[in-house]
Amino acid sequence: MSFLRKLKEKVTKPKASISLNLSKNTFTLGEDLEGTLLVASKEEFDSIGIRVEFLCVEKKKKREYGWNEQTQRGEWKEFWDTATLYSMDVKVFGELHLTTGYEKEFPFRTNIPAGGRESYYSVDGSVTWSIKGVLAIKGRLDINSETLEIQVIKPPETPTIIKEIVREVVMIPCAYCGKLMPQTSTSCPYCGAPRRT
Repeated sequence: MSFLRKLKEKVTKPKASISLNLSKNTFTLGEDLEGTLLVASKEEFDSIGIRVEFLCVEKKKKREYGWNEQTQRGEWKEFWDTATLYSMDVKVFGELHLTTGYEKEFPFRTNIPAGGRESYYSVDGSVTWSIKGVLAIKGRLDINSETLEIQVIKPPETPTIIKEIVREVVMIPCAYCGKLMPQTSTSCPYCGAPRRT
């Protein structure tokens, strides 16, 4: 009986839940993403950790020319090429013993890389950012929250500020022609005479 119970535990998740809440749904590149994970349990068990899995995936539609064995001719085939641009597991909490009726909120924070790609969708491709919470359990199936997709945009461009420096120039009369010239001049710009000291 004990063997069957252990086998059943390995293939079933504990009676617990984890839910993910974010401070907002749209973030800019380089910004901190903040949220909370709410963990609730209806069973006693040990968790080996709570984490957030943060992911950015790019999909591109591609075409490839190849031989089709059924039609015995060459033809174009379309397929989706998928690449993971960013993947980060953020440790929220370490080992934890959960009891029946346990409920606690865990805050977390992670950074969206400034050099990342903003979200976009088109007919031929997409870049998506997603996040989910995971309650990891040793020897049993992990419990996952709902996967949320977030919108990541470029930060607004900061306007270039041109600072104008105004300097006061003291003017003195030329000893020869009498016209005003800057005090810093070594000769008069009008008559060319050297400045008297």
